[in-house]
Amino acid sequence: MIELKSEREIKIIRENGGIIALTLNYLKEKIKPGIKTIELDRWAGEFIKKKNALPAFKGYRGFPGNICISINEEVVHGIPGQRVLKEGEIVSVDVGVFKDGFYADGAWTFPVGEISEKAKSLLEVAKKALETGIAQARTGNRLSDISFAVQSLVEKNGFSVVRDLTGHGIGRQMHEDPPVPNFGVSGMGPVLKEGMILAIEPMVNAGTYKIKTLEDNWTVITEDGSLSAHFEHTIAITKNGGEILTLQGELSE
Repeated sequence: MIELKSEREIKIIRENGGIIALTLNYLKEKIKPGIKTIELDRWAGEFIKKKNALPAFKGYRGFPGNICISINEEVVHGIPGQRVLKEGEIVSVDVGVFKDGFYADGAWTFPVGEISEKAKSLLEVAKKALETGIAQARTGNRLSDISFAVQSLVEKNGFSVVRDLTGHGIGRQMHEDPPVPNFGVSGMGPVLKEGMILAIEPMVNAGTYKIKTLEDNWTVITEDGSLSAHFEHTIAITKNGGEILTLQGELSE
C-alpha cells in the first residue's frame, strides 16, 4: 500500500533530506587520493549525529557502516573499511538519515582526483538520468513514466541501467511501496499522486546491466567489472511537480 504523506510529514523528511545534502557536500571536500573509506564513514556518522539525527544504515538489516561507499565497479552497498582511495577512481556515497520518526535517502558519485573521459561521461549521464526521471515525477503521470525516462536517457548514451535493484517509496520505513524501477515502458503502474514520497535512484553501468553480490553479502558489483555510478534523491510529488527533498546545493550544478 502506498502511503500519502501530510505536509507536516513532508516537512520532517525535507529536514532530514537537508542533513543528507549537507553530509554529501561535507564528504565531497574529503574525497581525495589517500583517504580510507572507513575515515569517510566515521566523518559522516559524526556529522549526522551533530545534527541530532541518526545514520539510517547503521545496523539496518545488519549493515555495519554509517554510510555505503562503493568504488568503481561496485554498484551499491559497499562496506566502508581499510581501502584507500586512488587517483582516477569514482566513489558512490549513499547516505540515509533518520530523525523524528522518518527517513530520507540520497546518493552521489564523486571523482577521486582526475578521472577518465569515459568515467566523466558515465557520471554526467547517470546524473542526467536522475534529473530526467524526476521531471516525470508529477501528478497524473504513471510510475513507469519515471522508469522509462531513466532507461531511455541512459541507453541512448550507450550505458545500461541495473534491473535487479530499484528505487523505492520512503517515509516511516526506509523501504516502502512502491518500488521504482529504472527501466520499463511508459504509462504503467500506479498513478502519481500528491503526497507520494519516492527515492529515485538510477544505478548506471558502463557495461552490462547484470550484477552480482560479493561474499560479504552486501557489496553489489557489475558482472563484467565495468564502472558503475549511482545518484539518488528523495522527492515529494506535489501539485507543482517533483520537489527534491535531498537538495544537493552545489552538487546539483
